[in-house]
Amino acid sequence: MQQEDIYAEINSIRNLMERSSKFISLSGLSGILAGIYALIGAAVGYTMIYREHSGLRLRDHYANDPLVYWPLFLVALGVLVLSLITGVWLSARNAHKKGQSFWNPGSKRLIASVSVPLISGGLFILILIFRGEYGIIAPASLLFYGLALVAGSNYTFSDVKWLGLLEIALGLIASLFPGYGLIFWSIGFGVLHILYGSIMHFKYDR
Repeated sequence: MQQEDIYAEINSIRNLMERSSKFISLSGLSGILAGIYALIGAAVGYTMIYREHSGLRLRDHYANDPLVYWPLFLVALGVLVLSLITGVWLSARNAHKKGQSFWNPGSKRLIASVSVPLISGGLFILILIFRGEYGIIAPASLLFYGLALVAGSNYTFSDVKWLGLLEIALGLIASLFPGYGLIFWSIGFGVLHILYGSIMHFKYDR
């Protein structure tokens, strides 16, 4: 067997191992749409939080008002559910195009790895809401989401890790400016998702 054939055989084995251990059917388009959903949700939230001509800073009498934050929580939950539905649908369609199974060992490992930080983060945010610690809800959501992405990157495209690190960094910065949570939330879940999704779409989906 020639050396070129040996290298080809090794690459073939490597690809088969990667397909069996990693979920490589994530849709970049789903990331773009998730970012758009987040920006729309942020626009709705902005109208709930800020009065006309109030500027960008969150005022105390809004931050302590559950009549504002519970609707905001429902908007964020709606964005999350819509993003998940879109992501599953487009990724399943992407897997079908590639002749792969959507529900495979790689996708199971991916879900298992991201579920712990996501569920922990969701429960932590609920605790913050009940305790009235509204100023760090946005930073906490970015931090836990970033941790989930970094954990999940071991079982999908390595590019996901960089998005996770950016989300973590943004969450830490946002914790220094609690009055601007909506802005950082829009950047993290909106702008970064659109940029990441665009890169993934042109890199892997085409």
